[in-house]
Amino acid sequence: MLSVEAEGLDVAAVLAHYEAHGFAHLGRVLDDAGVEALRERADDLMLGRVVYPGMFFQPDATTGRYEDAPLGLGWQGPSLEYRKLEKLEKDPRFLAWLENPLFERITRARIPGDIVLYRAILFHKGPAGGSNLPFHQDGGKLWGLTREPDLQIWTALDDAPEGGGCLEVIPGSHRAGLVTALGGVIPPDRVEAADVEAHVVSLPVRAGEALLVHNHVWHRSGRGRPGQRRRAFSACYMSADTTCVRKKKAPRVFPPVFRHPVRGG
Repeated sequence: MLSVEAEGLDVAAVLAHYEAHGFAHLGRVLDDAGVEALRERADDLMLGRVVYPGMFFQPDATTGRYEDAPLGLGWQGPSLEYRKLEKLEKDPRFLAWLENPLFERITRARIPGDIVLYRAILFHKGPAGGSNLPFHQDGGKLWGLTREPDLQIWTALDDAPEGGGCLEVIPGSHRAGLVTALGGVIPPDRVEAADVEAHVVSLPVRAGEALLVHNHVWHRSGRGRPGQRRRAFSACYMSADTTCVRKKKAPRVFPPVFRHPVRGG
C-alpha cells in the first residue's frame, strides 16, 4: 500500500522536525488502492458488514459538540455517524498498514527494543460534519501507563482541508510536557492563558498523506464540512517495556508490532 513517494522519504529529517515542533509531515505515503481499501473497510466496520469481537465504537454527538458525545454506549447498529472505532489491529487491512516498512523505519529510529501498539483507531467526522475536538494531549493518568508514549502516525483516508476537520497544533508545546497529570482535554483557562489563536498552525492534508503527532503536542480539530466525510487512521507506538497500571479492570496487554530479530550463534 506504500506509495512511490514514500520510498525516498528522508526519515532523519522528518524526525528532526518532529523533535523540534511536535509534528511532521510525511507527505503522501498511502497509495490510491490503499486509500480505497481502508475507506471500504472503515465503512464495513461502521455498517456491520465486517465484525470483530471486542472492538470499541463511540457514536458522535448530534450537536457537533465534543462535550455531548455519548460515552459507554458502544455499537449502536449500522451508522456512518460513529466518531471513533478502536482496536483496528484486529482487521488485516489496517494491521498491514500500521506494520508497513516505512512506519517500521520511523518507529525503530525513535523507540529502542521491541515495539508494541497502544492503540489503532479511526477518527471519523461523518457527512453531517461530525464534532469538534478541543485542544488536548494524548497521555497522563487517563492512559494508565508506566511510561508516556510519544509517537503517533496519523493517516488521512479523506481530504482534511483547513476549516474542514484538519488537525491544528501549537508547535513546540510538547516540550513543556503534560499540562495536567490526568492528561486529555486541556483546561480552558490554560488554553486562554497560552493565547493559542496567535500560535496555532493548521495541518491540511490530502487523502493518503500522513503526519507524525507527538502525544504531548497540543492538538485539536474542528468539524468537517457538511456532505464531506473525514476519516483518519492513527496508530500509537511505544516500547514493549511499557505496562498498563489500571486497577479497575484487568491490565491491558499490548499487541507486538515490531520485534528485534534474535541473533543466532
